[in-house]
Amino acid sequence: MEQVFADERWLPKSILCLRDYSLEKFLHDLLAGITVGLVALPLAMAFSIASGLTPQAGIYCAIVTGFLISALGGSTTQIGGPTGAFVVVIAGIVALHGVDGLFMCTVMAGVMLVIMGLTGMGSAVKFIPRPIVIGFTNGIAILIASTQVKDFFGLKLEKVPGVFWLRMEALAQNFHTFSIAAAALAIGTILIIVVCRGISNRIPGAIVAMVAGTVVVAVFKLPVETIGSRFGGIPSGLPHLQIPVFRTDLIHGLIGPALTVAMLGAIESLMSAVVSDRMSNDRHNPNVELVAQGFANVVSPMFGGLPATGAIARTATNIRSGAKTPVAGMIHALTLLAVLLFASRWVSFVPMAVLAGILMVVAYNMGEWFEIPSLLKLTKTDISVWLVTFALTVFADLTVAVQAGMILAALLFISRVAATTTVSQVTDDYIEDGRVHILQDKDIPYYATIFRIHGPFLFGATDKIAVITEKIHNLPPVVILRLRNMTALDATGLFALEEVARTLKASGRALILCGAREQPLRLIQQTEFEEFVGPENICDNVQSALERAEEAFERLKPLAKATAK
Repeated sequence: MEQVFADERWLPKSILCLRDYSLEKFLHDLLAGITVGLVALPLAMAFSIASGLTPQAGIYCAIVTGFLISALGGSTTQIGGPTGAFVVVIAGIVALHGVDGLFMCTVMAGVMLVIMGLTGMGSAVKFIPRPIVIGFTNGIAILIASTQVKDFFGLKLEKVPGVFWLRMEALAQNFHTFSIAAAALAIGTILIIVVCRGISNRIPGAIVAMVAGTVVVAVFKLPVETIGSRFGGIPSGLPHLQIPVFRTDLIHGLIGPALTVAMLGAIESLMSAVVSDRMSNDRHNPNVELVAQGFANVVSPMFGGLPATGAIARTATNIRSGAKTPVAGMIHALTLLAVLLFASRWVSFVPMAVLAGILMVVAYNMGEWFEIPSLLKLTKTDISVWLVTFALTVFADLTVAVQAGMILAALLFISRVAATTTVSQVTDDYIEDGRVHILQDKDIPYYATIFRIHGPFLFGATDKIAVITEKIHNLPPVVILRLRNMTALDATGLFALEEVARTLKASGRALILCGAREQPLRLIQQTEFEEFVGPENICDNVQSALERAEEAFERLKPLAKATAK
């Protein structure tokens, strides 16, 4: 029996889900797959064009990798394909090494991802601190937006420079050539997406905007650039299998970019899988997911595709549309294939300004902007790490930013762990002060349970707190988290605590923290976390936490009775 379970740890979710698959689940997957397939169409083309390639390269990538990631992956509802995270790095690789270099780099990154998965490093991504992840996403969002200014305003500019400040200078110098029609289309695209989202998350705003913009251009014959006028349209038919040319002279120069693609792919795919878990009450297998991501990236260049990873927005759309299993992701890929086979000539009429508007929305959504105010309330170390990562991403190079981020993460970890070491004399006062913190003489009531964190709660250890929420329905109404032996806390740990508090609150339970030491308590109090949990639920010791638990339980009882009715 143990051997069976050991083997199952490496089985894709698509196989595990077939055990209780039904016609009802298939119908849900069919609707979700078609919906997310249509949503993926403009995004795949936009990401490819922004990367300096043809629109069909993005569609080929979405078809091949979308099918393989769903078929072989460790997440039930995640959607894979080209994403905004790769736009900047792909454009840089193509500019320096050409398309052959990009295909080689993608294969190399795919092999790295497979190795990471097979060696159990799927959980190693957690060792990247949250300020670094936010710095990456902020910087990438700014870079994506800057690459879309030309098409957004219809500027007459032959070539957009690859370096950020040179790009902004060239755009400013040529801004007088802007097109009112293109700008109106792009702004209208953003408005349509915002309105659709305001009405319902189930309405695919990108598809509505793409169809509406294409119809407006066709009916009124607006003088704007389209996919057909720039690229000569999209070839109909199946993508052709062609083994990329493997040039040994490029290997040395591509190791850094390949590592960047692999790290970004791992980070984004596992972040997307976590979002998928949260929305669908599932739990992904990170190592199986990385193996699938790696295999998909090895195969993608053989069909002229780009690097791929888990796509958070498309994954959320998939779940909101009713997806139940990975079959929805495979149907999403087949939907794109059907568009390529039977409707490619209509895609040629899509205006570039509409795609630019869609990518502007993507850049805004991926930027994690709402996290910046909270981040600025953290320690100066966290803020400086975020600023350095953000600046290097925008003004230097994404490869440099990833490498610097990893070095900063290591130094930050060493610094935080070193700060937790203390030497002090045991005195009578110390012993007396500790009596209110000990558990041995305390009665824990039936309506409460106590969890403890022992040691530094920093990036790399935060996934351990999942033990609280894994069996949330078996927990009593009040959960006490004892922090007496938590020696240090960072931004990633604080974010994990906030996620636990949010989950418990959504389930109708109360969270009480007690016994936090000086550094963790200072971080908790200087951020919005204290307001979210409530100052009354942050207690000095376990004795006062148990007293507070009784008050919280009395307050929760009427809510529980109302819910039961």
